[in-house]
Amino acid sequence: MRWLTLITLALVLPLTACATPRPVSRAVDSAPPYQLDTGDTVKVTVYGDAELTDTYRVDDSGAVAFPLVGPVPVRGATTKQAAGNIAAALANGYMRNPDVAVEVAEYRPFFIQGQIKNGGQFQYGYGMTVRAAISAAGGYTETADKGGAQVYRRQGGRMVRQSVNLDFPIAPGDTIVVGERWF
Repeated sequence: MRWLTLITLALVLPLTACATPRPVSRAVDSAPPYQLDTGDTVKVTVYGDAELTDTYRVDDSGAVAFPLVGPVPVRGATTKQAAGNIAAALANGYMRNPDVAVEVAEYRPFFIQGQIKNGGQFQYGYGMTVRAAISAAGGYTETADKGGAQVYRRQGGRMVRQSVNLDFPIAPGDTIVVGERWF
């Protein structure tokens, strides 16, 4: 009788572990703050000086050509850091205690190619996914692999490729490649 109880427990206990609900773990979206780069347009507000408040494009060198002070480097900076860079340049002999704010007026474009109807460069919209990018490019061709795509993204000094699903968030400057199905 004792052996029967031990055998029953040995069989039932592992099954009870299967019935115990487990917490669902998800990857936390820990996207870093947006970093400015070539092609972005920023709105710079200099409080107390309406003539300096304007929109400026980040040039190929990663700087904005700002009146009075010339090029101010902003590549890789957040909008808060860019505001600090501009304020520091203005404080260097042009203004006392400048109060500067920077916001993104227009993001740099993203690129899409492969088995989509209209490949090329498109305007990025905040919160875009691969699915939205494919829609912006006119949709799939008849031979497209509709299960996902490849996203190429510059990280640091190198280009990184990742296979992603259609709900993957893209970033300005990304290149999306939609593959061809083989059946």
